[in-house]
Amino acid sequence: MDVSALSESKLRAHLKVLEPWHVPTNDRTHYAAVAAVLRYASEPEVLLIRRTEAPGDPWSGQMAFPGGRREVEDPDLVSTAVRETEEEVGVDLSRSAELLGRLDDVQATAQARRLDLVIVPHVFVLHEPVTLQLSGTEVDEALWAPLGPMLSGETATTRPWEHAGHRLDLPGYQVGEHIVWGLTYRMLQLLFDAGRG
Repeated sequence: MDVSALSESKLRAHLKVLEPWHVPTNDRTHYAAVAAVLRYASEPEVLLIRRTEAPGDPWSGQMAFPGGRREVEDPDLVSTAVRETEEEVGVDLSRSAELLGRLDDVQATAQARRLDLVIVPHVFVLHEPVTLQLSGTEVDEALWAPLGPMLSGETATTRPWEHAGHRLDLPGYQVGEHIVWGLTYRMLQLLFDAGRG
């Protein structure tokens, strides 16, 4: 698949008609939202953060999209993604970006265990330069990762993971010195699928 499939115009067209899949929920289900923030320079790039190492956080230290759990005051999940992105990296998406659409729901898991949490990824495109200002409590690092090498498989890698006495090699992408894997890897696959239309 050519990186042109992720052009703003193609993504806009495909997301406009996409009917996202919804995870079946129950009365214990909570929601979170993340922002896949794209910018177009010589090639499309996506904003990734490295979560702060924190006890009790099942995704501690992992690479992720900005985002978090929906709060009572959030009128909808788009608002959650916008609020969390501003809190974590200091970017006001309501002013500097445009919402292109949303991807399929993602069932949250941690340590191979299904959680009562559904994550809804939203795709935004920046229309003006932004300066990242990291939250010291939630985010240790933020970077712009080119999508072309991921899409072509150039940065494909695996991350070893031990579970129940078995070693698994989970798929991921090498981004600088970090590996993007797990939930964020799955969401990137959804983004690439949206580019395919």
